[in-house]
Amino acid sequence: MKVIEHIQQAKETIVSFEILPPLKGKTISSIYDHLDPLMEFKPAFINVTYHRSETMFKKRSDGSFEKVEVRKRPGTVGICAAIMNHYQIDAVPHLICGGFGKRETEDALIDLHFLGIDNVLVLRGDAARNEASFNPEPGGNLYAIDLLKQVVGLNHGLYLEEDILNGSKTNFCIGVAGYPEKHFESPNLATDLMNLKAKVDAGAEYITTQMFFDNKKYFDFVKACRENAIEVPIIPGLKPITSKKQLSMLPKVFHVDIPADLSNAVMKCKTDEEVEKTGTEWLIQQCLELKKAGVPVLHYYTLGKPKVIWNVVKELV
Repeated sequence: MKVIEHIQQAKETIVSFEILPPLKGKTISSIYDHLDPLMEFKPAFINVTYHRSETMFKKRSDGSFEKVEVRKRPGTVGICAAIMNHYQIDAVPHLICGGFGKRETEDALIDLHFLGIDNVLVLRGDAARNEASFNPEPGGNLYAIDLLKQVVGLNHGLYLEEDILNGSKTNFCIGVAGYPEKHFESPNLATDLMNLKAKVDAGAEYITTQMFFDNKKYFDFVKACRENAIEVPIIPGLKPITSKKQLSMLPKVFHVDIPADLSNAVMKCKTDEEVEKTGTEWLIQQCLELKKAGVPVLHYYTLGKPKVIWNVVKELV
């Protein structure tokens, strides 16, 4: 079932979760252990992130170094299939431009289609760790809208091999990312909204936002979207603060602001346990306000903290 259908058929705000694939060497049991406690909340769908390879230097026996490409968190497609089979819940794989050529992307989409997965979240992805700015793979997609258009093309039976006539059409529901505090590479919010509208006009059916800790930023973002004729559902992405180091790490990595009231409360905590409790209480209040406002979905970035998310969601049901 498609994400947009879940939203359209829901009589109240629904819940969804996002997970990371396990580090290479771990089994699917680590995913089940992570998700099992959250299943009591009957999530409508579960997002699974996609990760590009990283360049590493491996030391040879003679003391020299060999440049190798390593993907630390493989398995997104397989994990989505396992989730759907194990829980009978829809899975939403992320698709990214970074590290993948168009042919690799097309093959991944074909695999997803064969597995009965009909949702994707389309993202550009981050720059490689050794690069100052984002560079696509040779023959790859430069922007999320280029990747989105490739998915839309396959939905219409258009393959990279032009000699494939009357090719099978896929049927993916496509989501894209939105940034209540604007994408850090965008010169201003107006330009960011223009780019977002272009993705919606090209076929995106819903938007999932970057995490935020001030609901006003989300509400202002939705208002600005509507004023720019962006009418698709806008799903708030949510995450709790669980450690003091996140006060500096989250703004640096995700380019989000942390409200002074929240940061001051966290700084007064003496242990990470106290921080976790403070972050949980803050997120509960965020969710209560968002739910009261009638948001379509509460989407939680679990990021290895399923117990914290469980503590939040149990207060809402």
